[in-house]
Amino acid sequence: MSRRSQGLLGIWAEAQRQQQRRAEAEHRARAQQQRDQERQARAAERAMARMHRERQTAYRRQREADAQRRTEELDARVEALTGLLAAGCRAPAFTADALLRPERVEPFAPGALATPVAMPDPARYQAHAGGMQFGARRDRAQQEARARFEQDWYAAQAAEAQRQARLAAYRQQYDQWAAAALAEIRQHNAGVAELLAGLRAGEPDAVVEYFSAALYSGTSWPEGFPRQLSAGYDTAARQLVLDWELPGYDTVPAAKAVRYLPTPDEERETARPAAQRRALYRDVLAQSVLLVLRDLFAADPHGALDSVALNGFVDDVDPVTGRPAKIVLATVLATRDAFASFHLDKVSAPECLTEGLRGQLSARPDQRAPVRPGRRPDDISGGSAVVSHGTEGEPDLYAMDPLAFEQLIAELFRAMGMQAVTTQRSGDGGIDVDALDPDPVRGGKIVVQVKRYRATVPPTAVRDLYGTVQSEGANKGVLVTTSQFGPGAHSFAQGKPLTLIAGPELVDLLGRHGLRGRLGPGGDAPAPPAGPPGGDHNVLALNWSGPAALDICALVCAGGTVLGEDHFVFFNNPATPDGSVRMLPGVTEDRAALRVGFGELPPAADRLVLVAAVDPETDPDGHLGGFADARIRLLDAAGGELDQLPVSDGRPGERALVLGSFRRRAGGDWEFVLGGKGYPGGLAALVADFGIEVA
Repeated sequence: MSRRSQGLLGIWAEAQRQQQRRAEAEHRARAQQQRDQERQARAAERAMARMHRERQTAYRRQREADAQRRTEELDARVEALTGLLAAGCRAPAFTADALLRPERVEPFAPGALATPVAMPDPARYQAHAGGMQFGARRDRAQQEARARFEQDWYAAQAAEAQRQARLAAYRQQYDQWAAAALAEIRQHNAGVAELLAGLRAGEPDAVVEYFSAALYSGTSWPEGFPRQLSAGYDTAARQLVLDWELPGYDTVPAAKAVRYLPTPDEERETARPAAQRRALYRDVLAQSVLLVLRDLFAADPHGALDSVALNGFVDDVDPVTGRPAKIVLATVLATRDAFASFHLDKVSAPECLTEGLRGQLSARPDQRAPVRPGRRPDDISGGSAVVSHGTEGEPDLYAMDPLAFEQLIAELFRAMGMQAVTTQRSGDGGIDVDALDPDPVRGGKIVVQVKRYRATVPPTAVRDLYGTVQSEGANKGVLVTTSQFGPGAHSFAQGKPLTLIAGPELVDLLGRHGLRGRLGPGGDAPAPPAGPPGGDHNVLALNWSGPAALDICALVCAGGTVLGEDHFVFFNNPATPDGSVRMLPGVTEDRAALRVGFGELPPAADRLVLVAAVDPETDPDGHLGGFADARIRLLDAAGGELDQLPVSDGRPGERALVLGSFRRRAGGDWEFVLGGKGYPGGLAALVADFGIEVA
């Protein structure tokens, strides 16, 4: 073989060796990559397993924490029950000052209306005419600057005049509201003074009302404890005889603790021993009786009570008959002197009640074993008994104690599935009941104001409630009254998170949720007259800006149909046959006015529609494009302004417009609903929609 051949073979062999080395290197790289991937997969599996264990551990800890929290809640409930009497003794005693209302109202706060409109500065306008200008050009520039200044000055003067007019109207409205509010406060305080005079004189009704208020105002009772009572006063013996509702057996938690079991993944309650639960319930009953006695004697600075005969009952089912019954579980007759000798914060309540005061306490209250009651309120000859809500009689909502009425409203909200408590008598920000709706969609915090009125609730009360809703960050405001609301109140509430409950609706709600109440003595007293405030009739005074010459008309309707052509009030038919709606000349500065007796409207009428139309004789080519800033002033019979109702502006091309309508609600009130539908065909086209044929 030649040397050349050997050289070629060597090159070929070297190439083969290099290729083999590359193949081996690639094989090693692939093997290393596979080992790395396997190592990463094993690490990921270990991480997932560790994460799973950590999640399981976190889940278990969360469930254990939930169980511990529930156990702590049970312990806190039991602690509150065992410390009921001690907490009550630390609470301040009830005084007559709690019934008084401070003679003050919210100060006048005009807001932006208090700031005058800024007048234009002449110097700023002179600057526009500066520069190198001479002769006629300079004079023309100065004239243009002066013209701009005068135009802006007159516009500012007009705006300032409008501001002052609005400020004066707002001030007048505030003064009327403040005077009414102060009059109501003074009337209430005069009633309290009369009550205290009766208390000092030993009048049975005054004594019962005062001490009922003292018990209703107690702040140391745990949530869910009932407050139902009936009472009478024996003047000769100076003895208050009282039936007071006690909490049921379920007020003591049946569970003692809660623990989490990881294997079945469930929480399991540890039952409280029956003997322990019974003993705790007896202790709660005894503490409740002693606390009632303490609150009564502590609230008696005038010495009206020499003794108290108290029967504590539960509203339950009689185990003998199976029928609902008031089962007396505790009774005691306590004299003032004997009761004053005990240090209630240190006593054993059952022993103090049964041995110290010689009272009786059921040995097995869990089984509703009764005791023989002592003297009952009905046993008092010539005395006076007052029965709260929830008893067999229906209380007169007008005559109910204010605190009892607030408690009744709170109980109504609880019966509707909400959490509700009454607020303190001072510093409550205008809130009488705090409620919480647990519904996750429509629920949230609700503030409730209670108005035990006979007269119509003014719109200012609804505005005040709306301000409270905003300041408290609540989801809704509810105004409950024994009377009614006028259209101004309903108009303001429309579109806002406000609910208005009038007297008839309140009675209906109470009945539907198992509570009782009536409006007036005998249960058949007539409700306050339906319709807006202000005597037998109201005046609807209309104003608008612009030169448009308009006719203001009204249609008395049932639904969307007028009752008849004679119930279409316009320039050729100035009044309905019964006179319930009639046209009036302008009231003071107003451009049109109607007199309406809402209580006089026919029973079939449920709607009063207000209409504006272009006068075809005065302005045959006119339209409603200039009809703006329109409003209805709601006046009482004496001409006092109750509210202002805004209405829709007109539009070019339209010759008639539905301003709005007053609609009768189910409770008899009337609410104002904004209109806005326009008619290019004028008044004839509009009334045709309401069933009037125009030839």
